[in-house]
Amino acid sequence: MNREASTVTDATSSGRGGSVDGGVSSNPASRPGSGRRTSLARFTPSGLPWVLPALVVSGGLIYYCIGYTGWISTLDWNGVSLDRRSVGLANYDRLFQDPVFWKSLWHTALFFVTTTVGQIVLGLLFAVLLHSRVRMVAIYKVIVFVPVVLAPATMAPVFRQIYAPEGTFNGLLHVLGLDAAAQPWLAQPGTALAVVISIQIWASTGVAFILYFAAISQIDPEVIEAARMDGAGNMRVITSMIWPSVRGTTLALITLSAIASLKTFDVPYLVTNGGPNYATEFLGTFIYRISVPQSAVGYGAAISIMLLALATAMAVAFNIRSRDRGKTDA
Repeated sequence: MNREASTVTDATSSGRGGSVDGGVSSNPASRPGSGRRTSLARFTPSGLPWVLPALVVSGGLIYYCIGYTGWISTLDWNGVSLDRRSVGLANYDRLFQDPVFWKSLWHTALFFVTTTVGQIVLGLLFAVLLHSRVRMVAIYKVIVFVPVVLAPATMAPVFRQIYAPEGTFNGLLHVLGLDAAAQPWLAQPGTALAVVISIQIWASTGVAFILYFAAISQIDPEVIEAARMDGAGNMRVITSMIWPSVRGTTLALITLSAIASLKTFDVPYLVTNGGPNYATEFLGTFIYRISVPQSAVGYGAAISIMLLALATAMAVAFNIRSRDRGKTDA
């Protein structure tokens, strides 16, 4: 009787110990093939199903279009007819010898430098002023930011009227007694580009203001108060404390301004239509003028590839600069 009880007890304890169903362990890791599934799950990216649609779209649409544009840049084609004649790199040779291309490239570079400096200076100035003790701060914020949300297509007729020979700006100069300064601002090459640059600065300063205002809000007010107690004036506080603290915001604004400069099309096209005498021609307007009105799609594609190369080089330069600055700060 005792021998039978001990036998039952041993069988029960062995079943509880993890060897059941003919000695197969109940632990999933010890089952045949479970280690292989665990290793596969370990090396399979968990976010792949979420990233895959974006990869398909970017690889199948964006990069395909880039390759297709590169192929078109080797053709003499108007974009409509079935007659496509391969010319090799002749479009690129024509590009480097085209004075209008170099003029549009120079305008794009000048536009980038001037608009970047203008919006950085004005945006930081407005942010500092509105962080001081002024009334109706919310109203001033709205006034500064309103130009950002206005569509260029709706504002272009307004600016054409303002800078017309008999427009509002010249009328204001007459009122101030500056009759000699009144001139057709949009009809002469010497002033048309300056007008376009001023419009872009007016339209983009709101973004710089918002970013700087948020960055200055992260600075400890006690640090600034301590600096003022030590005798630091307003300019000293701005140059020695606020400006170094918003360095990251400034780099972000420079990057955004570079992207906007390479894509500039709406303001110069709607306000001046690239003229007079290509005085406000940019890479974007030049591509459109060559590809659509002149139907030189192959040549326009070559300009687009050059624009892509410039954008890629600029992106690489910014990434290297940011990485080196990050190593320096670390």
